[in-house]
Amino acid sequence: MDTKCIQDADFSTTGYSYTLSLISGKYKPVILYCLMEYEPVRFNEMQRYLKHVTDKTLSRNLKELEADGLISRTVYPQIPPKVEYRLTERGHSLMEVLDKLCDWGMENRP
Repeated sequence: MDTKCIQDADFSTTGYSYTLSLISGKYKPVILYCLMEYEPVRFNEMQRYLKHVTDKTLSRNLKELEADGLISRTVYPQIPPKVEYRLTERGHSLMEVLDKLCDWGMENRP
């Protein structure tokens, strides 16, 4: 194996690193899974699904997923305000990756 190649390699530029940057954290994969199973999902429903997440943490994660183009947020002009979250087409394309992680976990769980 060429050690110079390894020394010159930059993990941060790989597709693997980019994918992990989109789904990293405690809640993002669970949020995506929840949307895959139950979309559309409202904020309070998501909070009940995740159980021990704070408003601030959930809100931040949803904003990051939206900024990354994985979910969309729809606001309905009514009182009280109604907001729903859905996977985007890009978000749906990531579900195959998360399904494979789930399959691996089921097959290798002690």
